[in-house]
Amino acid sequence: MREHFQLDPGLIFLNHGSFGACPRAVLEAQRRWQDQMEANPVDFLSRRSGQLLEQARQALARYLGAEPAHLAFVPNATTGVNIVARSLLLQAGDEILSTNHEYGACDAAFRFICERCGAVYRKVTIALPYQAAEFVDRLMAQVTPRTRLIFLSHLTSATALIFPVGALCAAARARGVMTLVDGAHAPGQIALSLEHIGADFYTGNGHKWMCGPKGSAFLHARPQHHAQLQAPVVSWGYVAEELQAEAKTGGPTTAKLDHYTGVDILQRRLQWQGTRDISAWLALPEAISFQAAHGWPALQARCHHMAVQAMHALCQRWGLEPIGQDQDFGQMTAVPVPEALAANLQERLLQESRIEIALTQHEGRPYLRISVQGYNTAAEVQSLLDAPALRP
Repeated sequence: MREHFQLDPGLIFLNHGSFGACPRAVLEAQRRWQDQMEANPVDFLSRRSGQLLEQARQALARYLGAEPAHLAFVPNATTGVNIVARSLLLQAGDEILSTNHEYGACDAAFRFICERCGAVYRKVTIALPYQAAEFVDRLMAQVTPRTRLIFLSHLTSATALIFPVGALCAAARARGVMTLVDGAHAPGQIALSLEHIGADFYTGNGHKWMCGPKGSAFLHARPQHHAQLQAPVVSWGYVAEELQAEAKTGGPTTAKLDHYTGVDILQRRLQWQGTRDISAWLALPEAISFQAAHGWPALQARCHHMAVQAMHALCQRWGLEPIGQDQDFGQMTAVPVPEALAANLQERLLQESRIEIALTQHEGRPYLRISVQGYNTAAEVQSLLDAPALRP
């Protein structure tokens, strides 16, 4: 698999979880879309982009187990979280319920919004070692009449744990509480069916484990919520709504109306924002095809095995307990690091052993986050285990 990626051949890359890595074939597809755009930008963006984006959404919807009309493209999952958070119209005393394992940027978004309207952003502690069977009951026990939304990760960033989001969404729906799932790490790492999960809102990245280009991500929303979602940039999608309203009353319209005919309000608001490079989104079907051509389910299983084996080897060496069971992880694992080894560990692994890997923090403790992708080999994982920086 390594030959399909442009990674530095002198580097052991065990940090796919941070920014992903894109196959050559997918980058070439993106460049072809860019070349088409530059051949006639007016034709590409004004006349063709609507249909092209719809075709890309259809391919993505099949991959995610979703309806195309319930999807909109966004640059990254953090943008998806922000769109939902800013669209909630929170009032003083309202509450957002979350966990202590959430991604820092999304924590910042909810703190920012809640502080300005007097709402409360409250985190439930999910203790380690992680007990998946207790997760839903523990979180739902903290729901109050003021809880407007439960926000949680599907796969956590710092601790790499898989949360049972489907069961949580069903329990929340039974209580009349909306859910927002941050699935930044899920697409491409584990099997997904967004319709089955049933979240009110689900956002995920295409540029991580899907191996899409940087800047490709999506927001999925149940249809009853489409009209409440507001774009971070007010642009032509909002004008189109006015034009359509004029058309219904016999008022004047312009040719621009044809560009939005039949397009759901979700896509109009979030995607029609003037000049932007849509090639990363259009290349996502190529990333999906790349995975299909390389037997992705078997590859995921192989990578999962290598990741958990490395986790057990390091935990045994350091006399520490894993923070979860094997099935609680996908292609990433997080290993607690002894304090004596933590100082400058990420830099030492890179400089001494040419290993690029993430050192994360959770509740003040460092974790070595091991990301294993199809281009990684057992020998590379063994090189990590043999690295001098990981020896007491």
